[in-house]
Amino acid sequence: MKDFAAIDFEIANGEPTSVCSVGVVIVRGGEITDTFYSLIQPEPNYYSYWCTRVNGLTRQDTDDAPVFPKVWAQIEPLIEGLPLVAHNKAFDEGCLKAVFRCYQMDYPNYKFYCTCIASRRAFPKAPNHQLHTISALCGYQLENHHHALADAEACAWIAREILP
Repeated sequence: MKDFAAIDFEIANGEPTSVCSVGVVIVRGGEITDTFYSLIQPEPNYYSYWCTRVNGLTRQDTDDAPVFPKVWAQIEPLIEGLPLVAHNKAFDEGCLKAVFRCYQMDYPNYKFYCTCIASRRAFPKAPNHQLHTISALCGYQLENHHHALADAEACAWIAREILP
């Protein structure tokens, strides 16, 4: 795959609408051409212990952050015409659709690919198919796991290696 946008969301609580950060990596011609990262004020605006433990974000981090529609207005022109790629498509696509519904935005039916599913075909004997494991198998050392931009970069690296 040569042209796509890798995307990753982090959430504040168990609700898929509670996106609190997003990372996007634009790949054109097989090369990373742009990146985008933003904190987002989640909806509903509270943080669960577990989510904070995973991604390190708290309400204090996002109280002054923009709401999703303002952030998406910045992302939309970057990803125009590109398929989206996520390491766990079911999670990230589910969050995107949920937050579009929450803010009564028209969902453009983005084409989504999943590097986690593809990794099961590419690396059937891998010890697991988690993002950090598969990115390492593809030659990328993921640091700062569960930071949305770091995870999107790892996903982009994997996609360039294993997606047709």
